[in-house]
Amino acid sequence: MMRAMGQAPDDHDDDSSWDMVQARREAHRQRFAELDAKERAELRDLHFMHCPKCGVEIEEITFRGVRVDKCFGCGGVWLDDGELEELAGKPGWFEAMRSLFSRRA
Repeated sequence: MMRAMGQAPDDHDDDSSWDMVQARREAHRQRFAELDAKERAELRDLHFMHCPKCGVEIEEITFRGVRVDKCFGCGGVWLDDGELEELAGKPGWFEAMRSLFSRRA
């Protein structure tokens, strides 16, 4: 969607990006479905609840009523599908997220 010069972007500013994300998500789901049960179990055991940045085990915490994954090693916060949208719908969410990201441990 094109916007006039000087006009602020909105939630629908780049529908093609959203379409690309959806297509990539579906491609990943198809690849994962093609793995046999043993391969899926091995991947889950290797990666489940471990920080993708530093590898430390992450913990679920409740942040503003939403369960998010927090790494107390590097301070990273990881969101499952739909959690960002859930948080973004709450007043003051951006400032609260900045605060959460700035807590190191």
